[in-house]
Amino acid sequence: MTDHTLRIEAFVKLGTFLRDFCISANNGSYKDEHSSDLLNTLEDKITLAKHKNGWFNRENILFSLESWANALTKENIQDWLSNYNFNIKENPKRVALIMAGNIPLVGFHDFLSVLITGNKAVVKLSSNDNILLPFVADVLIDIAPLFQESIFFEEEQLPDFDMVIATGSNNTARYFEHYFKNKPHIIRKNRNSVAILTGKESKEELMALGEDIFRYYGLGCRSVSKIFVPKGYNFDLFFEALYNYHPIIEQAKYANNYDYNKAVYLMSEFKLLENGFLILKEDSSYSSPIASLFYETYDSIENIKNQLKTDEEKIQCIVSNGLLQAEIKFGETQTPKLTDYADNIDTVDFLLRNS
Repeated sequence: MTDHTLRIEAFVKLGTFLRDFCISANNGSYKDEHSSDLLNTLEDKITLAKHKNGWFNRENILFSLESWANALTKENIQDWLSNYNFNIKENPKRVALIMAGNIPLVGFHDFLSVLITGNKAVVKLSSNDNILLPFVADVLIDIAPLFQESIFFEEEQLPDFDMVIATGSNNTARYFEHYFKNKPHIIRKNRNSVAILTGKESKEELMALGEDIFRYYGLGCRSVSKIFVPKGYNFDLFFEALYNYHPIIEQAKYANNYDYNKAVYLMSEFKLLENGFLILKEDSSYSSPIASLFYETYDSIENIKNQLKTDEEKIQCIVSNGLLQAEIKFGETQTPKLTDYADNIDTVDFLLRNS
């Protein structure tokens, strides 16, 4: 069995472990060939991650773990990699990964891509998400010891590396561009996701859109932060469809943001629509604050298409139904496939070309 095949098999087994853990966490009926020590440790890591980052509640952590469990099947991985030409590498490259920390395991796809291409991951974690990935790496090494010399976590300045994938704000991205200009690199900046509504959506579609809006409290780049609606759009069905998400206001940090943003908007005499847990504000920007959703009206779908084309470097996902070739269906932004690359930059191709 080649190292490439071993790497694939290891991630398939990791997916099985995560899937079994999620089943256990959801219904308590764990059946397993893995040690209970690993299970108990993961439970402890989830608890610790929650304490370190108040946005990482158990539900969202389990959602992230389950999403990766569903992605890491043999069929999915083989389909994903079937379009690439893998050559045996005698000298794997050291790839620096500077990760964000806005949602649980946000940098896992980069981590996976580096290792599956036979390279070494030199990881600098955000302090907001520095608990879960090291544990997942330990499980992976337990499954396949060949990864022992391929995974490194660094807390201080990054040591020698051959290429870099860095994610940060627009401000830090400018620093990254300068600092890493002499290395092959992918630099990711702030992006937001939007939805285009026509007024013909069913209640079920709008309920599914709620998942795109509220999952991870709207903190992900794949979280819908703005909607485009036709002029004269009636928001009644929209608010009715989202009502099932009202328990989100019970989360103190979310509620504090809701109250603060509502107060600021009202003092500024902005016209608002709100339902007790989500504020709608008409705004031309894409990045709305927590507990807020921007909206913009349109006369022509074609104008919106042209606008989004012009602003494509600001956009991660576009949710709609039958309007765009690259659209994402309602309710699916938070469960990307392995082939859904951040910023539409093919990470595996980048790694193979520079290895």
